[in-house]
Amino acid sequence: MARTITGNNVRKIRKLYLEASPRTIHGDLNKAVELLKALSTENARQKAAVYMDGLSQLRSEWTLAKKRRAKHR
Repeated sequence: MARTITGNNVRKIRKLYLEASPRTIHGDLNKAVELLKALSTENARQKAAVYMDGLSQLRSEWTLAKKRRAKHR
């Protein structure tokens, strides 16, 4: 059963990454962190790490873009 939960959590993190938008990124990243904490195996954490890194990069890019837009107003 733990394997199924682990697989589901990695899939949920992947879905959060694929469906993230500038409006939802902070909440998506928080949800992904909670799911990551629940992963029980190192292998699952490594799989999820790719999506976690992607979410973090999206957040950084979108935050920077928002600041640039605000600066140019």
